Amino acid sequence: MTLCKPRFSVKSLAVAVSAAVALGVTALPTTSIADETSCSPFTPLIKGQEDFVYVWTLGVKGLGDGSDKLVTVSVNPKSKTYGKVINSVSVGGRNEAHHMGFTDDRRELWAGGLDDSHIFIFDVATNPAKPRLVKVIKDFVAKSGGTVGPHTFYAIPGRMIITGLSNNKDHGGVTNNVIYNNKGEYVETVPVPTTIIDGVKGDGYDYDVAINPNENVMFSTSFTGWNNYMMDLGKLVKDPEAMKNFGNTSIMWNFKTMQPIKIFNTPGAPLEARWSLKKGDNWAVTTTALTSQIWVYKQDSKGEWQAHDVATIGDPAKIPLPVDISLNKDGKGMWINTFMDGMTRFWDFHDPMHPKEVYKKRSAPRSIWSPRAGMANAFILPAPCCLTGTRKVRMTNSS
Repeated sequence: MTLCKPRFSVKSLAVAVSAAVALGVTALPTTSIADETSCSPFTPLIKGQEDFVYVWTLGVKGLGDGSDKLVTVSVNPKSKTYGKVINSVSVGGRNEAHHMGFTDDRRELWAGGLDDSHIFIFDVATNPAKPRLVKVIKDFVAKSGGTVGPHTFYAIPGRMIITGLSNNKDHGGVTNNVIYNNKGEYVETVPVPTTIIDGVKGDGYDYDVAINPNENVMFSTSFTGWNNYMMDLGKLVKDPEAMKNFGNTSIMWNFKTMQPIKIFNTPGAPLEARWSLKKGDNWAVTTTALTSQIWVYKQDSKGEWQAHDVATIGDPAKIPLPVDISLNKDGKGMWINTFMDGMTRFWDFHDPMHPKEVYKKRSAPRSIWSPRAGMANAFILPAPCCLTGTRKVRMTNSS
């Protein structure tokens, strides 16, 4: 999530990328290398040292061609180019660059723009050091029935689930999940429910998805619409009406049928959705941006999914704004970045129902805002890195 008060600069980008690389290589426990816990379970995992990090960067007027770019950074300590930007691919415009995601075969990387809703598909298999832009989807809004703001790109066999953040009718938060095939062709639109299920009314908002194929369930979260995420943050937080327009629900879905099973009240914009990858575990987790809570989702003795508010991150009154989270692959720990104070925190998750913060450190001088617009621009904080790649690749995500 982002916004700009201090002016963005090439120097800021270089410092931030260096910090992100340093955090990913040195600050995380050695057992977390190549965890890839934010990746789809249908994407084969990478083992060992990554060679590159792909950074999806916001274009800045007056810098280079002013366009968003996919930047490749060399991160293998054995390489002569270690720590250097070795390639960039311009997309020829500023689109509010945000999240990225690999296809299930890792041959292509999909990246989205939250403003104009364009989707950019890069070939990262032919030459991982020098990705190529092979397709631009410009009719996402029309094809999907009015979905705006492609956010998460989550691979399933032969297809991609794309979460929307908004719609083209009122630019509010009611939106859809949209499915494309790996050729970049539209397949299906799945509305986020606004109906009542088990006594909870859906708000129709969306943000992130995560799938547990063993249980045939998909977990989704919610954020806010175009009107909010493209608004200046200072103006937004002072607008009581705008602050009412954030998602307050999360949803458990039947993955195969794409039908909602249960809606949960989750106040305060639940963001990243993650499942524990530890064998035998069957729980998911998210954090809420505005209320600074950790929520865990588990089945009860009757097999019913229940949401549990298990912990508080920092001081909610100061809105630390937890954004990126990264679970260890053994499910025993989770890194959390709080955006407004620039803190990186580590929580012990040996007991997911009673997690404890055991480490925190300021990893950035508060926040680095993007120079253009709103709440959900791609940020360049040294966040918990999500490991991805075609061969050995580390990718830092936006939030």
